[in-house]
Amino acid sequence: MSDRQSPRRRVPGPAKPPRPRSGARRQPGPGSRPAVRRPRQVRPAVAPRRLRLGSPRPRLRMVGLALTLVLLAFVVRLLQVQAVDASAYAARAEQNRYVVHTVAAERGGITDRNGVALAISEDAYDITADPTMFTRKQLGIDDGPEQAAALLAPILGQDQETLVDKLRPANKALRYVKLAGRRTPQVWNQIKDLRAALTKKAETDKSAVNVLAGVFSDPSSKRVYPNGDLAAGILGWVNAEGKGGGGIEQQLNKTLTGKDGKLRYAQSGGRQVPTAGYTETPAVAGSDVELTIDRDIQWAAQNAISEQVQKSKADRGYVIVQDTRTGEILAMAGSPGFDPNDLSKADSNAMGNPALQDAYEPGSTAKVMSMAAVLEENAATPLTHVVVPNRLHRGDRLFQDDVDHGTWHLTLNGVLAKSSNIGTILATGQLGKTQSEANKVLYSYLRKFGIGGYTGLDFPGETRGILAPAGKWSTSQQYTIPFGQGMSLNAMQAASVYSAIANGGVRVEPTLVRGTKGADGRFTPAPKPKETRVVSARTAKTLAQMLESVVDDREGTGTKARIPGYRVAGKTGTANRVDPATGKYRGYTSSFAGFAPADKPRITVYCAIQNATKGSYFGGQICGPIYKQVMEFALKTLQIPPTGARAASLPVSYKP
Repeated sequence: MSDRQSPRRRVPGPAKPPRPRSGARRQPGPGSRPAVRRPRQVRPAVAPRRLRLGSPRPRLRMVGLALTLVLLAFVVRLLQVQAVDASAYAARAEQNRYVVHTVAAERGGITDRNGVALAISEDAYDITADPTMFTRKQLGIDDGPEQAAALLAPILGQDQETLVDKLRPANKALRYVKLAGRRTPQVWNQIKDLRAALTKKAETDKSAVNVLAGVFSDPSSKRVYPNGDLAAGILGWVNAEGKGGGGIEQQLNKTLTGKDGKLRYAQSGGRQVPTAGYTETPAVAGSDVELTIDRDIQWAAQNAISEQVQKSKADRGYVIVQDTRTGEILAMAGSPGFDPNDLSKADSNAMGNPALQDAYEPGSTAKVMSMAAVLEENAATPLTHVVVPNRLHRGDRLFQDDVDHGTWHLTLNGVLAKSSNIGTILATGQLGKTQSEANKVLYSYLRKFGIGGYTGLDFPGETRGILAPAGKWSTSQQYTIPFGQGMSLNAMQAASVYSAIANGGVRVEPTLVRGTKGADGRFTPAPKPKETRVVSARTAKTLAQMLESVVDDREGTGTKARIPGYRVAGKTGTANRVDPATGKYRGYTSSFAGFAPADKPRITVYCAIQNATKGSYFGGQICGPIYKQVMEFALKTLQIPPTGARAASLPVSYKP
């Protein structure tokens, strides 16, 4: 072969075994590798056709915008609450959380002149409730107020429906109501025990409900009158609101009340939160009031008038005891009376002080003023002769005395001793050249004695009486006023007339209050009463001697007022009585007034009984004994001895 490479020749190799047929197993030859079985490939199934969604970005933008607006609203509200209106919301939250209670000031006490308690204040409780604690939300029942009211009504003594209305008020946000005021500690303890029992039952019985959980108490005080009805007309009473409703309690209410305090604390569920602290403005107690009355003399006077009013079956009666020198009232008693501790049993007509509030025609006890005018004007003397006929015609009327008699030959002293109406008309007629002039003179003296004006006590409901100016006196009044008819006064005015004579002719305004004692314990005396000279000391002494004849002389009308060992000056009175209901004359006003010792006066006693319907109605017969009983007790209590001097016996009559 040449250098040119010739084409390669394919050298045949060993022959390949034939490919096995389908289904035939391939046998390995000698020296060959074992055949590896390959897994059978499974052709994947054809995937379903997918739906192609739109882009999510718009929806995300919408959601994001909504969230942004919501968050923005929260931010705005938060700014409003914490920044713009922060103070208002804080105040509202504090109002709901904090409770302010009034701490009632202790009312001042009232004592007599010796410090004996007449009116005091004792611990009590105002029963209160939180209406929100009686709702279904709190109790889980619909009739919480009804169940609570059913339990409380018999304890508090109140109507069940009234309590329900308070526990379910129209104002659903109201959290404080007063269920009852001024209840005793025993009442509150009873409620607490019942509430504790319901609480214990609710702990063991899940179906039980404590319907009294919302009932609480506030410390308060209750007015108590230790002596019951004694001096009730003077003291008065305190109403449900804690204010004076009559008498001294009303007149000096501001002085007695003091100044209330306040207690502010945090509460939760109706109970105080101890850890939250509290603020307190202490209450300032009211001042104590010391009266001029003497409890023992008051008792004697009240006992005497009550017995006689009952015995005579009279409408009412009153007794006044007064210190002639100072004007201080030692007793002012009336019957029928009332017990200020229990006003539910009191008669509304008796809940006052009739000795100051009743206006009536005094009758013959007023003759002493006519005699004072006659003596002071030198129109007559006690020994002046006065011829008293059986009848006396004046104006359009025919006058007579209380007893039918022939012609009497009396002295002026006898006119007073025998209480002659005719003799008094004749005597006062000498006060002026004409009857008109005489009327003006008499009127001026009546006014000086305090008739037609207030006594100066400033007592609630006091009447000034009725005394028309002299120029307006009717024809009959010109002759009836001198003996105590045709004008009216109250019992205190009548007593003050006799005290003025006993005090040497000087009228001292009556007083009921000696002074007050404040919270600091300092005593402040009452202002000195006003003094007015009415008649001279000489005239006053002469009148005292003439008044002795009324009691000591056997012809006098006041013999039942005699007191052994003492010289007594006094005057009886029996007057036609105007019925307050009809305005017409019906029955009589019986009275007696006087002082003792007559020659050195210390005490004045005045008694009047209205419309005695059983037994005698003459003042000397039914009021004379009361005067004696009360005067004797007062003289002994104040340790006033007799003077020992003999009485001046002025003649009552003369022989023509």
